Amino acid sequence: MEIRKNPLTGEYTLVSPHRLSRPWQPEGFCPFCPGAPETGHGWDVLLLPNRYPVVTPTPPKPYTEDFYVAQEAYGRAYVLVETSQHDVDDLSDLPIGQIVKALKLVVEAARESERDEKLAYFFYFRNKGREIGVSLTHPHSQIYVLPVVPPRVALELAHSKRWYKRRGECLHCAIVKREDKRVIYENRGWKSFTPYYARWPFEAHVYPKRHVSSIVELGEDELVDLADALKKTLCAFKNVLEKPMPYIMVMHQAPLRLRLPYYHLHFEIYGMYRPDGRLKYAAGAETGGGLFTLETTPEEAAQKLKETAARRC
Repeated sequence: MEIRKNPLTGEYTLVSPHRLSRPWQPEGFCPFCPGAPETGHGWDVLLLPNRYPVVTPTPPKPYTEDFYVAQEAYGRAYVLVETSQHDVDDLSDLPIGQIVKALKLVVEAARESERDEKLAYFFYFRNKGREIGVSLTHPHSQIYVLPVVPPRVALELAHSKRWYKRRGECLHCAIVKREDKRVIYENRGWKSFTPYYARWPFEAHVYPKRHVSSIVELGEDELVDLADALKKTLCAFKNVLEKPMPYIMVMHQAPLRLRLPYYHLHFEIYGMYRPDGRLKYAAGAETGGGLFTLETTPEEAAQKLKETAARRC
């Protein structure tokens, strides 16, 4: 287990061969259901250490060779089991109060992570759908607390800082104010929209209207509004093609212990279906060149999601 760095791009690879032995869509037994060895009884939301982590508090010493640099895979890895009910299809099917309970555990884990100076980044994410290789279907999300900042976030940080130095304002705040053509849903505290620069056929970014750079800055009311915004947006993803859509949801925030005037907490949701209902693959142009192609426009996708979000989930 180690973290290897690409000397050409600065990107990281989390090398974790032991993860090959994790359960893969088992039939008849779910390790996240109540009564399993890891879970026990009497809970409705649960944060567990990941049994097959990519980072660990006790990593082996990595091997470094000349310009091939590896570092210790130091960190924490968690699974957030969002409900005790196995047959719930998606986070959007849960009551807002249940989603808030799950989000509060994310906040607690982020606060705890800030106490460890060796940790650099708190990365919360959710994969949904057998089609994209989810190993367990019981509703859950994951947290990686890493000793490095993910390269995509680092790129956002660099561009946002450059803009802030030139213009004296948060680029993210400017985007939130400008995004009115592609709004999917908004409430008093949050706005969900398909960005002008979307890469996936169905994509949503969910931003707080108030400038905050870390999830630990959110108050109780803001967590309730966030739960509402996520529920409505994910409902739209679930129903826009009249069949559940596999998706990836990630949280981008500032590195641990930093409160930045130029970087804005937000969630990004990538729908994995094309408008015709077929799976969108990240193939040659996307994987090899970083050039995403769309068979629709962000405006068309946002309108479809907005119309669907207006219906009851």
